[in-house]
Amino acid sequence: MKSDIVYPLNIGPVHPAFKEPIKFTFRIEGEQVAGVDIDFGYTHRGIEKIALERNYIQIIYLLERVCGICSFSHPLAYCLAIEDVAEIQVPDRARYIRTIIGELERLHSHLLWTGIAAHEIGFDTLFMYTWNIREKVLDCLEEFTGNRINYGMLTIGGVRRDITPENSETITRMLEYYMELYDRASEILLDDLTLRARTEGIGILSREQAEMFCAVGPTARGSGLLKDVRIDYPVNAYYDIPWLNPISPRDIGKEPIGDVYDRMAVRVLEIKQSLNVIQFCMENLPEGDINSGEGAVKIINKLKKLEGEGIGRYEAPRGEVCHYVILDNQEHPIQLKVKAPTYSNGFTWIPMLTNIEIADIPIVIASIDPCVACADRMTFIRKDGAKERYSWDYLHQKSIQKYKRSANQ
Repeated sequence: MKSDIVYPLNIGPVHPAFKEPIKFTFRIEGEQVAGVDIDFGYTHRGIEKIALERNYIQIIYLLERVCGICSFSHPLAYCLAIEDVAEIQVPDRARYIRTIIGELERLHSHLLWTGIAAHEIGFDTLFMYTWNIREKVLDCLEEFTGNRINYGMLTIGGVRRDITPENSETITRMLEYYMELYDRASEILLDDLTLRARTEGIGILSREQAEMFCAVGPTARGSGLLKDVRIDYPVNAYYDIPWLNPISPRDIGKEPIGDVYDRMAVRVLEIKQSLNVIQFCMENLPEGDINSGEGAVKIINKLKKLEGEGIGRYEAPRGEVCHYVILDNQEHPIQLKVKAPTYSNGFTWIPMLTNIEIADIPIVIASIDPCVACADRMTFIRKDGAKERYSWDYLHQKSIQKYKRSANQ
């Protein structure tokens, strides 16, 4: 019900419902949201700048800290960018191991998200259920890599540790565990009347809006925009999987409208897809080396003699991660740029949150699976309190000047 009076409603930057600082300023008419302004910029950590003071190997472990849930995706994109510049060939076995770890991370990320989504609508029984079964994949990652997050598995040119026979048995048992549970879990998540009532027709992002805002990952695919780096720009073992296709609500016979339910459906279906990818990789795991055979010192010595630019792209659980590097005969890059999925998806909140009920705000915000810290960029505020706004041409010229300064250092 709308009212003639518009009230402001501020949520954040510090709020019990948020795990990270971000500010929403809603304009409320009665019980409906008439508009929203979003302020990022409260958790900028300067990781890109810090990386320029580390050598090429140290940067891998720094980038694991960009995002805990995507602690494999970011360093992988970086390694792909460096390998692009240096023309380093990754052995086949390493490509498959990278794919297995990436899909294990996607599995645990989507299970984590389903629990959070259930919690946001007050369905805490489902929250506890999904987080309980998520422990199985975390146990598997811990045995395989040594950590539940921040795995330390990557190096430039491959991976640091091989899959042992014991690891293979653990992964096989994990796959069997989730295959047995999947039908029941997906029935709860996709058919439960309470969940459907709270998610269908809520927070709609049309296909055209998803394309306009450059949405990525499940947020884009839930709107019918079939973007998936694993298929569009395949790396690792994704080259070799002939049946791999972007997931959309059409896979359960539903025409996507881009609501919360569609984004949830994509993630639920991707859980099954990840299980199938892991199983494919385990059954077809090649023999051979797990890295290029060059130690850290040799890699650094090789890279500090190179000049050039490289781009690494990977489909993280939340969507496309992109890392861009510039090398210029130094022991570290002279430029590193990180583009996280929430940086693309963040402002899709504007159409999603407009014209919804106040009670639906939490689940709509959660529906893009935001990671604020990895998306944050600086905001300049003048002494009078006004925010600076820069044109595209101005920013382009500033970037050219910054590049020239870096090249002359």
